[in-house]
Amino acid sequence: MGRIEVLIGDITGLSVDVVVNAANSQLAGGGGVDGAIHRAAGHQQLQNACRQLGGCPTGQVKVTPAFNLSAKYIFHAVGPVWYGGQRGEPALLASCYRQAMSLAGELNVASIAFPAISCGIYGYPPELAVPVAIEEVKSALEKNCTLQRVIFCCCDQSMAEGYQRYLNSP
Repeated sequence: MGRIEVLIGDITGLSVDVVVNAANSQLAGGGGVDGAIHRAAGHQQLQNACRQLGGCPTGQVKVTPAFNLSAKYIFHAVGPVWYGGQRGEPALLASCYRQAMSLAGELNVASIAFPAISCGIYGYPPELAVPVAIEEVKSALEKNCTLQRVIFCCCDQSMAEGYQRYLNSP
């Protein structure tokens, strides 16, 4: 699947049309990727735009301008907190990726970068999250011809290896 890449680095520095933010349901900016995106985009501007959206339920995605990022849009995806997989976490995580890919098609963008949604402070095990992410992206790419580049941007080698391993598996 030549349109999917795995990179290690800072998602805020990528030259893509869409940066996906692993957001909280208040869209308030927090730690990790969420905090980095808010800082890089311009915290006050992004906070004002998020406030106007009135939050976002788990499993859903809302869009704001990207402000100071080189991207056009930020997609705020609210992934699930991991409770052992018994509270619909896989379906909610899949919904984040599916909605982000659908919005990318609606907005006619060519490139999108995802962090490992829910794998940080929300505690979703990477070995369970990676297959969900990749399968949703692959499925959406079969239907979406505008997206030329999908990046899974990882903060460390271990996470990147998890994506690569799954992408290379038969």
